[in-house]
Amino acid sequence: MTHLRLGVNIDHVATVRNARGSAYPDPVRAAILAEEAGADGITAHLREDRRHIVDGDVERLMAALTKPLNFEMAATAEMQTIALRHKPHAVCIVPEKREERTTEGGLDVAADIARLTDYIAPLSEAGSRVSMFIGHDPRQIEACARIGAAVVELHTGHYCDLHHEGRFDERDAELAALTEGARLAHSLGLEVHAGHGLTYDTVAPIAALPEVRELNIGHFLIAEAIFAGLKPAIVEMRRLMDAARA
Repeated sequence: MTHLRLGVNIDHVATVRNARGSAYPDPVRAAILAEEAGADGITAHLREDRRHIVDGDVERLMAALTKPLNFEMAATAEMQTIALRHKPHAVCIVPEKREERTTEGGLDVAADIARLTDYIAPLSEAGSRVSMFIGHDPRQIEACARIGAAVVELHTGHYCDLHHEGRFDERDAELAALTEGARLAHSLGLEVHAGHGLTYDTVAPIAALPEVRELNIGHFLIAEAIFAGLKPAIVEMRRLMDAARA
């Protein structure tokens, strides 16, 4: 079984910092700790409203990291310019609405094929691996292959919500749909990632999917770090992922 990579999202360290307008806690320090704890990469989402990660964070992350940076962003001209300036290892295109608390669903790639094909081309040419954050709808997966994306990241938020609400039959149906989505994406030559809402209680079934090569996890790890510390929280997630993979 191939190694399952863990990308640690450090956005919400910046959320806590920005709540007070202070210089701490520093998301770059968190990223370095995550690397030391066994993360295979760092994820950071630069939102249009800069509610957590800010431009200076991206510059400092690019300078400080020894592991790849996965730069999450909306498909806007401003974000494309920033990504082309920094040339991170990976660029994940996500839907973004100002009024949402967090990313609520996947991109509608199928409805925007022409624009997204043109949009991601220069990012790929600059050397960044382009990922599309989508649901498990086969139409969206097939559209990602058509536009030339290298990766799809499957949105696991609904699966996690159903689990935590105790709606286990619906959870199992959602897991089955994610499983079929991962198989389809893999068959089309797309690398498969997954993320959003994953916790110690929900990670194993996703980690066990053989087509999935990377999980991106953030909010839960930062929350758990309040009680256990960031390194122990990541070490435990890594352990659960590896056990599920085995």
